[in-house]
Amino acid sequence: MSSASQLAKRFREVLLDGLWIANTNFKDQLKDITWKQAVTKIGSLNTIAMLAFHIHYYIAGIVNVLEGGELEIKDKFSFDLPPIESEEQWRDLLNRLWTDSEKFALLIEQIPDNKLDEVFVDEKYGTYRRNIDGMIEHAYYHLGQITLIRKMLTHS
Repeated sequence: MSSASQLAKRFREVLLDGLWIANTNFKDQLKDITWKQAVTKIGSLNTIAMLAFHIHYYIAGIVNVLEGGELEIKDKFSFDLPPIESEEQWRDLLNRLWTDSEKFALLIEQIPDNKLDEVFVDEKYGTYRRNIDGMIEHAYYHLGQITLIRKMLTHS
């Protein structure tokens, strides 16, 4: 299996269907969350909706680059979630997350292995491989938060 295919598999594991590292994934953790739970604030923690938006923001930004566009995302906007006021809006956010996650994985699979160690957009961002690994690690970090917040919401 190529390095790019292995990275795509690891990405799918954390977002869509894996159980290997955390025994869960984003899709599994978010499938039964209602929009009211998703926007419920617990202390100073981010909401589940905010974390889902945040991860999607970065996935969509990197998808844009992998499709030949510019890197247009900015960290300062990564938590700018528009208000979610209905189940439909929450499900729309999740559907965009799942669709763009699969697109991200498919685009990774198309990267030739020798390109993985080339500069991603600008030298300050490192290589394609570093950015893909970073996205996977970032997703696991927030998956842990979502899992804990979900437990707090459903066991209180």
